[in-house]
Amino acid sequence: MNKLTIIKIGGNVIDDPKSLDQFLTDFAQRSEPAILVHGGGKIATQIGNKLGIEAKMVDGRRITDAETLDLVTMVYGGLTNKKIVAQLQSKGFNAIGLTGADGNVMLAKKRPVKQIDYGFVGDITADGVNIPLLQSLLNQGVNPVFCALTHDGEGHMLNTNADTIASVLAVAMSREFEVELVYCFEQPGVLSDFENKVVIPVLEPKNYQEYKDSGVINSGMIPKLDNAFDALNAGVKSVRIIQFSDLNKAETGTLIKL
Repeated sequence: MNKLTIIKIGGNVIDDPKSLDQFLTDFAQRSEPAILVHGGGKIATQIGNKLGIEAKMVDGRRITDAETLDLVTMVYGGLTNKKIVAQLQSKGFNAIGLTGADGNVMLAKKRPVKQIDYGFVGDITADGVNIPLLQSLLNQGVNPVFCALTHDGEGHMLNTNADTIASVLAVAMSREFEVELVYCFEQPGVLSDFENKVVIPVLEPKNYQEYKDSGVINSGMIPKLDNAFDALNAGVKSVRIIQFSDLNKAETGTLIKL
């Protein structure tokens, strides 16, 4: 099978032009097909404040009402996504910016209301990914760049976690490719000692549970790691969590294993 790398970039890297440019320079140097997934950073919150749209968060997750949905559609799908694509083109890397609605490439379902109403937030599965379209783009040397937006097929955009998009894309594309999933952010990997930046080189289910129970792993890292293990269980070849500046370096960061 042909190899495909799916790379998610997020955290403070999106907010820092110098760090983002360094990452995109490294990304553009890769010779094998790749799909990039990016988060929104803090830009949506900053622009929302200017427009009088207050960010509503519960446990670190954004509540997406109708007004906020318009905001993130403009920022994620427009400003952030197109700036990234333009920068990649300037580096000789042919990319196309996508939301899930473009080409019906990623169909989602609006999250049902339970204890919390998250609003216009989309939940996705690998069956909702338009694999033939992505294959066609990659075969033409066009590399997709996804923002954190999907759609419901009924005319509504949906805000969707970028880590989850990366994981679901990896699972879907593993039906046709040997997929490596890489999560890039500002830390050197999953840390057992945040203050001294001590990296956990290999994370397996047993020690992952021990780290969670003892509170060693930051709670904000847990959804990313849950996505990583889900991806491996669903057929993704490998998952690594690394610092953005180590993108093209081998054996860095934290390797997630079953």
